[in-house]
Amino acid sequence: MKSEQAKQTIYVNTFTDGVLDPEKAMLGPVKDGGYIVANTTPGCWGPMITPSLRGGHEVTQPVYVEGAEVGDAVAIHISSIQVTSMVTASGNDRVVEGHFNSDPFVDGKCPGCGTVNPDTTVADVGAEAVRCSNCGAVVTPFEFTNGYTIAFDDDKTIGVTLPKEAAEEVGKEGRENMCTPEHSVQNPIVSVAPHDIVGMVARVRPFLGQLGTTPGRAMPDSHNAGDFGQFLLDAPHDYGITKEQLEERTDGHMDINRVREGAVLICPVKAEGGGIYLGDMHAMQGNGEIAGHTTDVSGIATLKVDVLKGVKIDGPVLLPVEEDLPFNAKPLSELEKLEALKVAKAHGFEEIEETIPVSFIGTGANLNEATDNGLQRAADLLGMSVPEVMNRATVTGSVDIGRNPGVVTVTFLAPRSTLEDAGLGGIAMKHYRL
Repeated sequence: MKSEQAKQTIYVNTFTDGVLDPEKAMLGPVKDGGYIVANTTPGCWGPMITPSLRGGHEVTQPVYVEGAEVGDAVAIHISSIQVTSMVTASGNDRVVEGHFNSDPFVDGKCPGCGTVNPDTTVADVGAEAVRCSNCGAVVTPFEFTNGYTIAFDDDKTIGVTLPKEAAEEVGKEGRENMCTPEHSVQNPIVSVAPHDIVGMVARVRPFLGQLGTTPGRAMPDSHNAGDFGQFLLDAPHDYGITKEQLEERTDGHMDINRVREGAVLICPVKAEGGGIYLGDMHAMQGNGEIAGHTTDVSGIATLKVDVLKGVKIDGPVLLPVEEDLPFNAKPLSELEKLEALKVAKAHGFEEIEETIPVSFIGTGANLNEATDNGLQRAADLLGMSVPEVMNRATVTGSVDIGRNPGVVTVTFLAPRSTLEDAGLGGIAMKHYRL
């Protein structure tokens, strides 16, 4: 139990070594109803070319929330997200054999001197920029199959991918151009200067690829999910676990583009104090991180946190911004309710359901398993059968890919009474102003 006096606002600019561990020190505590303001590091690619990080990402040091106990939930209101990077780089990946032992995200190894999780230096720009500090060998466990460098306008509203010369120029001052936080140890991915796609234009709409609570046991941060967590099953490194132990995950690594400013993410508490962490901010992404990666950026995020006592959930529940809801999952207007009531009366009954939109996060080894997981989580929380959830999602919602291979959102209009019974009715009604 944290004995320090809880603070209204906690400022975060320190990071993990790539591992989320409930036994390690947390920041805070922050008051129930308080705020977390964090300067986050870029997500996937920078940590992926920095083998001293042991998790594939470099997320913020978790924050202890006053009053959050195992079996509760924490509602995270995303008040604001601001991109600070001027450029970044991303693309598809493939592993480099001989540059890791069993998992390139966790136990990167220098092919020259054999050091595991070696420290590195950035020698120049290009594919061989990152070198082992001990022997000078090219050391990165991943390389691009198709990659790009993208620059943003001053207002961070649009991005354009760069040709070779421009990519190499911004790569020379990688940390400065990516606005990498001072305490971050990752190498800037723009140092690699990928340039396979030139002149592609994309709108900026940032979101958090990592947001959630600390798992019940130590896990590499990128593996705190049902799909990437498969790499931990019976793994020979320090974080190998069983299938049953994977249930202690909290699915903070989602890569769902609806986890953006204005949304509310409700997360399970599986470690004392919750341990809220964030990172892997992306400048933009469509529906589904099908390429494996998108535009990782530094940024500043402000979160408001509320403890929901006794609300026991297995994985995250999302209340998206109304604009992001599927057409059939948007709240019914008063006119639509009146028309529906006319139909009901014409067929001999007097009442229609009062409903509220809700999204359940499902994860698994593949998209089919992730869908089954999301359906089951919805059924368990709302006291329904899985077939009923399937019908409701089919008629009044959608199932959308968050990340390939195995993260989805199951969205539908849920009966208000079931959300109230689950302890989420008030927060959902307030969010949608119902």
